[in-house]
Amino acid sequence: MIKFAIIGCGHIGKRHAELVEKHPGAKLVATIDPLSSESLQLSKFDVPHFSSLAEFLSSGIVVDVVNICTPNGLHAKQAIDCLDNGIHVVIEKPVAINLADAQQILVAAEKAGKLVFPIVQNRYSTVIKWLKDLVVNQQLGQIYMVQLNCFWNRDDRYYKSGGWRGTLALDGGPLYTQFSHFIDVLLWIFGGIKNIDAKFFDFNHHNTTEFEDSGIVTFDLLNGGSGAITYSTSVYESNFESSITVLAEKGTVKIGGQYMNNIEYCQIAGTEQPKLKNQESFNDYGSYAGSASNHHQVIDNIIKCIVGSENQDVYLNEGIQVVEVIEKIYQKRDKVSEIENKTMSQII
Repeated sequence: MIKFAIIGCGHIGKRHAELVEKHPGAKLVATIDPLSSESLQLSKFDVPHFSSLAEFLSSGIVVDVVNICTPNGLHAKQAIDCLDNGIHVVIEKPVAINLADAQQILVAAEKAGKLVFPIVQNRYSTVIKWLKDLVVNQQLGQIYMVQLNCFWNRDDRYYKSGGWRGTLALDGGPLYTQFSHFIDVLLWIFGGIKNIDAKFFDFNHHNTTEFEDSGIVTFDLLNGGSGAITYSTSVYESNFESSITVLAEKGTVKIGGQYMNNIEYCQIAGTEQPKLKNQESFNDYGSYAGSASNHHQVIDNIIKCIVGSENQDVYLNEGIQVVEVIEKIYQKRDKVSEIENKTMSQII
């Protein structure tokens, strides 16, 4: 029986706790959050609750895995603290909000000889695995262009519900918090990217965030072909689309829907459109919705890896690659800000 503790007991932390309790090979032994168990409505889990990771680590409770579901900017330090105490860690996306911190997690994991599991559950979606197989098996031939669109709603209902949301220090920006899932899909299927350029916009979040709400990113694929990422959290009222379109030598494919969950177009030489069950389940948080809800498969893989019956579906270096790409994109934003500030100071 693999013993789990959950740190960060908001929407996604509670989902982790529920799935751990449902799995026959797992046992929930503790929850950790600065807020009380009562205010978080955690009584149904019937396990000890701690107000800090340090308090839990000093409690003497035996644990195999800690699932880190806290604000993004806390992930790295909490992961390293757990690894230093000989505990495997699961980290909700992103593993960190800068490359240096992400690499320190790797150093700690190698020193401790423990596993780190990044959460990127979109890889488990049937249609995403189908597209991955198409590319790996070269059924599309040479890749010409890839277009990734992420158009969601994150308004005052979202940002005013948590003090960390919208801050550079703990949130980091929409590419980390909302859209790192889809950047992972891009890198997992097509490999790395290079020659990154970007433009950023802040349409309607001037009073709620410390960063942009929209952007257009262009790049070249390491394996050939070019692409773009267009993203925004300024969509009116509700999430609109997360999609990936591939133009290639032997076909054209678009996977779309609100959560990159439906085959919307498929024309491939010598191939009929497959009859796949679309991914209909997503994380519903009431006032807003998140990405695909495949966490049960993630928990299952974690348990099987620890007992030695299965390999990891997602490795830490892949989570680090996502952070590295996002950091490179945001370096374009930071460079523009530096130029604007320098120009302003010269005018003044």
